Amino acid sequence: MTLPASWTHTPPCPSEHYRQRALERQAVLTKPPGSLGRLEEVAVSLAAQQGTDQPAVDQVHIGVFAGDHGVCAEGISAFPQQVTAQMITNFTHGGAAISVMASHLDATLEVVNLGTVTPVPDLHGVNNLQIAPGTANLAVEPAMTKHQVCEALRAGDNVADQAASAGAQLFIGGDMGIGNTTSAAALACALLAASPAELAGPGTGLDAHGVSHKADVIGRALVRHGDNREPLTVLASLGGLEIAALTGAILGCAARGIPVLVDGFIVSVAALVAVRQQPAVREWLHFSHRSGEPGHRRVLDALEAHPLLDLGMRLGEGSGAAIALPLLRSACALHNGMASFADAGVSNKEA
Repeated sequence: MTLPASWTHTPPCPSEHYRQRALERQAVLTKPPGSLGRLEEVAVSLAAQQGTDQPAVDQVHIGVFAGDHGVCAEGISAFPQQVTAQMITNFTHGGAAISVMASHLDATLEVVNLGTVTPVPDLHGVNNLQIAPGTANLAVEPAMTKHQVCEALRAGDNVADQAASAGAQLFIGGDMGIGNTTSAAALACALLAASPAELAGPGTGLDAHGVSHKADVIGRALVRHGDNREPLTVLASLGGLEIAALTGAILGCAARGIPVLVDGFIVSVAALVAVRQQPAVREWLHFSHRSGEPGHRRVLDALEAHPLLDLGMRLGEGSGAAIALPLLRSACALHNGMASFADAGVSNKEA
């Protein structure tokens, strides 16, 4: 059982030198101080993370991780498990939301199958790892063995390594896995000592009765798991193969100095696991949107995160982050391209 180095090694810190230079530039651009709001904060953070006076997010690597969940045996999803494998095919055929957005944004899209119940054929653009045919039923036994969770973490770290080798300036992680909102909610409950009733949501479209049943299933899983909050143990006990891979990718990107634009509920829970393991990872994260899943707010609060958008989205796949990417590109364009008061011959306010 070998963990990736990013699990045990503290990631680097963004450059304070370039953060200060970016703040100084923002102070002299032809606008009232703070008038571009969050866009100014985004540009300054990216400049520090990338160690440059000219931050950019033109080269974007999107990694979508897929896996099935044994907890579906408890009837917690409105969709059957074979949809996971079917959607992997849809990703490669360009029909999924993230496929459309990746093409629209000229971003690299990589799909990694960690393990599905329904076999996935060899497809161009899919890394078909199949660590296991989905996880075990977390309501009655640990979702993964320590060996399986380590394999998934390494798979995510490998995607981060590929992104770094390709010169990615930003990473977006996405998820696909019927039943994964149950797993993510269970993880968040365990890490935050939260109530299942507070974090369980509709997922694929459950009604109120279905959400209540889902919370009961999560409650059973938490009783089985106990009070252990050690990240690796919690991830193996309650997580999913794709959530573990997302955790590995987030840790791996931070270790390699690549900013991460975090998607919705599932990816935010993976980010929470990563930050609990390596708190310094938080300095590498941007948060794209607030999901329609009720548990997302609690996870965002725990991460002290303020998403850029709130559109009621809860699709997953990395789609919310892809929708937010143009905001980051706009922040960079404004930071890099606006004139200073001196350059433009515009009078600044009096000292």
